[in-house]
Amino acid sequence: MSGSSAALQPPADAVKPVRHPDAPAPGELLGAHYGECFGCGGEQPHGLHLQARAGDGVRITAEFTVQPAHQGAPGLAHGGVLATALDETLGSLNWLLRTIAVTGRLETDFVRPVPVGTTLYLEAEVTAVAGRKIYSRAVGRVGGPDGPVAVRADALFVEVKVEHFVEHGREEEIRAVMNDPDQVRRVRAFEVNP
Repeated sequence: MSGSSAALQPPADAVKPVRHPDAPAPGELLGAHYGECFGCGGEQPHGLHLQARAGDGVRITAEFTVQPAHQGAPGLAHGGVLATALDETLGSLNWLLRTIAVTGRLETDFVRPVPVGTTLYLEAEVTAVAGRKIYSRAVGRVGGPDGPVAVRADALFVEVKVEHFVEHGREEEIRAVMNDPDQVRRVRAFEVNP
C-alpha cells in the first residue's frame, strides 16, 4: 500500500516475524476461530464464511464469495464487507504466531468494484513485530489468486491477554468458550477483533 499512515510503519527496532513451531502446516485449512464470527463462522447465516489456509512463513491465503446479503450498491459488494474480509484475513495471521491480538488500525484501499457472485482471493502476511505491535498487510484479487487487485490493506494488531475479552465481551458467551474442553477452540475463539 503506497500511502499508509506513519502509525502503520514499523519502528526501526521492529523484528522479522517468526512462525510459531506449533502453527498449522502450510496448506492446512485454519477453520473458523469462533462459530458466531461474522467473518469466518459457520453459524452466521449472512456471514462471509471466509476460508483461510496457512501459507509459508507468516502468511495465509483466504477466499470468500460475495453473496447478495453482502451488497451495498445493487450487484456490488459493500465496502464494509470487503474491509471485514481483509480484517478477518489479517487477524487470522495471529494464529500462525499463536498470539491473541486485536485490530488497532486498518487502512483499506478500494481499487475496483467486486460484483456479487465473485470470489475474492486474499493473501496476507505479517511484515514486522515490535513488542506487542504486529504489522501486517493484505491484498484481495478477483478472477483468481493472480487476478487484478480489488482491495488491499495495511494493519496494526496489538497483542492482548484473554482478559480483554472477558472484560468487554458478553459474559455468557465468554463463559461458554472458557468452559470448552477443547484447548485449541478455546484459544482460537479469542483470535481476532475487536
